[in-house]
Amino acid sequence: MMKTMKWGLATGAMALLMTAGASQAAPADVAVNWVGDAPAVNTGVSWGVPWPQGAVRKDQAFALKGPDGKALPLQTWPLAYWPDGSLKFSGFATVASAAGPYVISAGAGAAPGAALNVQVGKEFIDISTGASKVRVGTRGTDLIQTISVDGREVARSGRLVGLVQQGPDPEEGAMPARAGFASKIDKVTVEQSGPVRAVLKVEGKHKLAKGGREWLPFSLRLYFYAGDPAIHVVHTFVYDGDQKKDFIRGLGLRFTVPMREEVYNRHVAFSGQDGGLWMESLQPGDLNADPRQVAGEKIDGGRFYGVKDKEQLAIWSDYKLTQPSPNGFNILKRTNAQSTWVFSDAGKRASGLVFAGDVSGGLAVSVKDFWQSYPTAFDVRNAAGKAAELTAWLWSPEAPAMDMRHYATRAHGLTATYEDVQDGMSQAYGVARTSEFTLYPSAAVPSRDQLVAMAKAGGARALLSASPAYIHSAGVFGVWSPVDRSTPARAAIEDKLDSVLAFYKQQQDDRHWYGFWTYGDVIHSYNFRRHVWNYDHGGYAWDNTELGTPLWIWASYLRSGRADLFRMAEALARNTSETNVYHIGPMMGLGSRHNVVKWGDGSKEGRISQAAHWRPFYYLTTDERIGDVMREQLQADKAMIKFDPMRLAQPVLPQDPKYPGRIRIGPDWYVLAGNWMTEWERTGDTKWRDRINAGVDSILQMPFWLRSGVRNGLNPDLGGNKIGPLKGRGSMTVGYDPATGKLHPIPDPLEGQQVPVLYNLSTIQGGAEVMFELVPLLGRKDFATAWLQYARLGEAPAEVLLKDKETGTEGANGEYVEKAQGGPRLAAYAYAQTKNPAFAKHAIENMVRWRGAVPRPLSGPDVLNPTTEAFGVSTNDAAQSGLTMIESLALLGDALPHELPPPPPMAERRGTGEGPARRQ
Repeated sequence: MMKTMKWGLATGAMALLMTAGASQAAPADVAVNWVGDAPAVNTGVSWGVPWPQGAVRKDQAFALKGPDGKALPLQTWPLAYWPDGSLKFSGFATVASAAGPYVISAGAGAAPGAALNVQVGKEFIDISTGASKVRVGTRGTDLIQTISVDGREVARSGRLVGLVQQGPDPEEGAMPARAGFASKIDKVTVEQSGPVRAVLKVEGKHKLAKGGREWLPFSLRLYFYAGDPAIHVVHTFVYDGDQKKDFIRGLGLRFTVPMREEVYNRHVAFSGQDGGLWMESLQPGDLNADPRQVAGEKIDGGRFYGVKDKEQLAIWSDYKLTQPSPNGFNILKRTNAQSTWVFSDAGKRASGLVFAGDVSGGLAVSVKDFWQSYPTAFDVRNAAGKAAELTAWLWSPEAPAMDMRHYATRAHGLTATYEDVQDGMSQAYGVARTSEFTLYPSAAVPSRDQLVAMAKAGGARALLSASPAYIHSAGVFGVWSPVDRSTPARAAIEDKLDSVLAFYKQQQDDRHWYGFWTYGDVIHSYNFRRHVWNYDHGGYAWDNTELGTPLWIWASYLRSGRADLFRMAEALARNTSETNVYHIGPMMGLGSRHNVVKWGDGSKEGRISQAAHWRPFYYLTTDERIGDVMREQLQADKAMIKFDPMRLAQPVLPQDPKYPGRIRIGPDWYVLAGNWMTEWERTGDTKWRDRINAGVDSILQMPFWLRSGVRNGLNPDLGGNKIGPLKGRGSMTVGYDPATGKLHPIPDPLEGQQVPVLYNLSTIQGGAEVMFELVPLLGRKDFATAWLQYARLGEAPAEVLLKDKETGTEGANGEYVEKAQGGPRLAAYAYAQTKNPAFAKHAIENMVRWRGAVPRPLSGPDVLNPTTEAFGVSTNDAAQSGLTMIESLALLGDALPHELPPPPPMAERRGTGEGPARRQ
């Protein structure tokens, strides 16, 4: 059953649609509610809320009321600004757990009941939340030096640990040498210091215990909330090793947990699946065990308890839970390192929490997406000693070594496998992985119910959000509209949209699209003969944001408020923003095209890594890590110069004018403009607007505006260094100067000047979505005219385009609307701007043709496990059709008929599911 965000609009909220001239009026109240269920424990929560342009001044104070009408403490900060300087997005933080709704209103917020205090020392920073005290190190190994509750230290020496192996696991014989490493702090920044939320960013590298090598840069954000003992941790590491030599054997977060009580009053717990829990005392009772001990409460011991010379109950000291796959975990324990491990229990999918401590205090650690991110593990060592070592393993040392190499030693070819592998480009150097922990310190052994509640809370982001209707009323995130089933036609499209989303959600589980480097992503294409997704077939494997998959899922969430779609979008964005994006090195700011290995393809482009993919994640959650990733994209233009996106498909000719670099208007300049637009709105710094305008001015000086480019070039497919037609009917290639942001014409080598080009990738890589937001933000009539011309006349010849620059009315019968994948949404946009029904007709005909997903069951010897397949569905089509339908529903208005005819019959497609003409 789908869980939908329980939202409501406070009275007058829709009145926020006002002009900049009304900016002095107090903003109307906005209701927010939990995305999905309310958290299982009282928790710190941060979220973002948008405002219409001109509605809220940048220094506006806010207050928050809970569902009981009582004031709650609230912290707020700006996330983005409109061009007029008014707030576009605000970040908020509070501590809550009650079912909503909550109401944000203008005014001063209530002070927290427990003071949040941050004190910076010489080599440490002390944070007191009123419920716990934490000392964070500013140098050395220990990120968290101590955690105390009720004046008693319950954990210390929190550090990152790992093992590196010099070479892959051998088929037989001795294992390669291994070396341990731990965190080394380089820098700590206090990003926020209250009154409700404090954020510390710890940066450093991992240092080998022997030899002193420093590698694997990391950042670790620690989040503290007033009155909340828990600490939320967002951990990122960047791989900077030699993928042929440096194999990570283990990577985790380790704490030392003091053990003060008798062994029978010490406990270890692991959360299981569906609210299950495994918890035992180190010295569990016999058949007459005290129920209080089973519950984690203090007992006085007895005849066989404690350490005896002869007769005693066994004392267990070491414990581990391992999740080597998405479908199984084991729990084992042993008495000491000289004795065997004893199997205790097993399950399918552990929810990701471990506790170690005694009746005077301890620490629970939750790992978000624990089983989904296998191979994961927890272990507790030396619990019978003076202090236990608790480790949450993001990569279990018991798993095979992390192998970052490419899947093959040769390329297989673009025609054979849709793979663009290039020498030396299948590089893992610079990719990253982000994980999230929640630390729950306690003054006693939490009850079983409390531990289960902690596991549930730590396993999913707690998030408050405004309703889809309110977010839409603010005019953010481009072209979309809330779900509307008011007519049979609209209901039919909504059903088809839901069918594709449901199909992908189920395929993720049926096909086990999980794993440390891959959880959140989906596969690009399907093979109907093999009845499998093309996980092993070159460029048809992991999708890596191709054709705007993150934009599709985010738009689907925005318009519905569905919690399941938020979780899907969050996981997709978290994965693809890290694992197929380069965060350091020469390719920083670029991403890898789809491939069997996330970073395997040789095509490294800004369209994969662009900020447009991540903006909803940042603005709705305030997630600082995704904010870092978006800011990294400001380096994308420099990387494009080093790695010309057309270096193979259109090599530079001797006669071409020479500029610092070459890019394409679409998709490359659209990508850069979206990156700069994001930084402009986040900072209010107009230098980024001016950089966009430099490109706009350059485009408007070109003869065919946004369609200016070349049709001919040095096409390698022609052989013999022949100049002839380029793939894809040409390219919008222009010169680029990163110092000024200006674009420069490059003439077609056969025509001697720029020519009009229809490049199929121009707007289907996020370009249309960026332009839908950018054009109104810039407020330039000339640029709006050029963009509308592109939408109306995507296939018009040169003479029509030139004449239209004078008349603005050519192609009124819709004959020149682009017929390829990007055309229907542009036709809908043209209709919204002109109200010409000829444009609406193109968009509506496309809606009629689209079938959504109609899965059919598969079982028996054709497949390993029962599942489904849906003819005509590939991720390219799902993402682009999903976006087109969402945008067309928003743009067509009353032009959409009351009912739509049924789609035409479709023959079953075989093979990959895509013919060559549909490959993107």
